[in-house]
Order: sequence, then C-alpha cells, then structure tokens
Amino acid sequence: MLENINEYSLEDLKKIKKQVDQAIKTYRSRAIANARKELEEKAKSLGFSLNEIVASAPVKSKVVAKYANPEDPNQTWTGRGLKPRWVEALIQKGNTLKDLEI
Repeated sequence: MLENINEYSLEDLKKIKKQVDQAIKTYRSRAIANARKELEEKAKSLGFSLNEIVASAPVKSKVVAKYANPEDPNQTWTGRGLKPRWVEALIQKGNTLKDLEI
C-alpha cells in the first residue's frame, strides 16, 4: 500500500484522500455490478438469462382462513382486509369475531 505515506506532500495526500473517499462512495455499486456479472454468467451456464430467473413470479403461500360463516361454512375470511358482508351481518346480529373463529 502506501509504505512511505509520511513522505507525500499535503497536496498529494489530499488527492489520495479524495480518491479513497470516491472509492468508498462507489464501493457498493461496484460490488453489486460484480455480483450481477457473476450471476449472469452462472445463469448463462444453466441455459437462462438472469432476467428470466429474476422476472419469474415468486410463489405465494396461501393464507389460512381464520373465520367461517356458521350458516355457510364455504364462506371464509382470513381476517385481512375489509370484513365481508356476511361477517358484518353476523356481528350486527350480536355475534363476535370470536364466535366465527374456525
């Protein structure tokens, strides 16, 4: 590295510092570019492009229903999003969400 750093002039040290600051600032983007290149080569060796692999839709897990309509067990609700009309109607009749749990 810089074995004789104490022998550099102030001007040279400032130039080196500026270069080091710039290298630190761009390190992450350079590392990402290198990683992308490696991944593209690996994908190509497997017969794909990296874009094909990355663009494939992720597998979503199905959310389990937490509530069911006691009058029609085919009507279920996960508890996410807006309450279905059947839930609202049963609550207005005096039921609670606890009563509808599966």
